[in-house]
Amino acid sequence: MTQVIAKSTGTQTKALSILFVAIVGAGIVFFSGHAQSAALHDAAHDMRHATGFPCH
Repeated sequence: MTQVIAKSTGTQTKALSILFVAIVGAGIVFFSGHAQSAALHDAAHDMRHATGFPCH
């Protein structure tokens, strides 16, 4: 008896990953586009301090 095992190339997984990243990216652009600039500045400033990068 011969068995044929189909090997998955991962094309569906790659497509889902690309779709997920595209949705997250569009969400970031959408939400940052509607946020006030002071809120974005404060968020970026706080992240720089939290990660240890100097900003002053």
